Amino acid sequence: MNKNLEQLVELSEYDKSIDKFIPQIEDIEKEFNSKKNEINLVEEQIATVLEEIEDVKSQISSTNTHIAEFSAKLKDAGKKSASVKTEREAKALQLEESLAKDQLSAANEDIVKLEKSIDFKEGILKELNEKKVVLEAELESTKEKTEAKRAEIEKLRDEVCANKDKLVKKMDHKLISFYEKIRKWAGNTAVVKVKKQACYGCFMRINDKTFISVIKGDDIITCPHCGRILYKEIDSE
Repeated sequence: MNKNLEQLVELSEYDKSIDKFIPQIEDIEKEFNSKKNEINLVEEQIATVLEEIEDVKSQISSTNTHIAEFSAKLKDAGKKSASVKTEREAKALQLEESLAKDQLSAANEDIVKLEKSIDFKEGILKELNEKKVVLEAELESTKEKTEAKRAEIEKLRDEVCANKDKLVKKMDHKLISFYEKIRKWAGNTAVVKVKKQACYGCFMRINDKTFISVIKGDDIITCPHCGRILYKEIDSE
């Protein structure tokens, strides 16, 4: 295998290694992001419950206003009773007073229900806030572990990148450009082995002439079917 081909194979292996670090980093960050999403969900639930509590408080305020109005009507009816002169007026006043009492009674019942609703929602709010505290502690712990693992992976990646940079500095720029053009569409299969006389990029069988050239390894040979760079490992078929 000539020097240029050896360098291409080595460069391809470095690129494969570097790309493998990406899913590794994503995997270790999954737990952290999952915990963060849990906290975001709880915060949304807290905001919703707070809005509901404010809405109930607004209803209580409105109902208390009505209670004051109904109480005023009852007092007014009591004052009017002293000046009633006819039976018709008395019946009208009784009806007005009865209606005001019913409205006042219903409003007081509503207040009781609304206050119970607030108690219930405040209970939920307390549980959500407690859950948030626990999740935030777990997030902090997960963050520390994630950062430690990520730092370890990034250190290994930096070492591989440094070795790749050293290799690239030794290589011919035209050769690198040729490799990068193939890598744009072939990704980490830009340089592939030949096994059983087949390209291990497209898995198509190559002709005898091309196969012999690959075995010799004197030149850069590409697959006649897909265009990937081919090489034959030492001590292989």
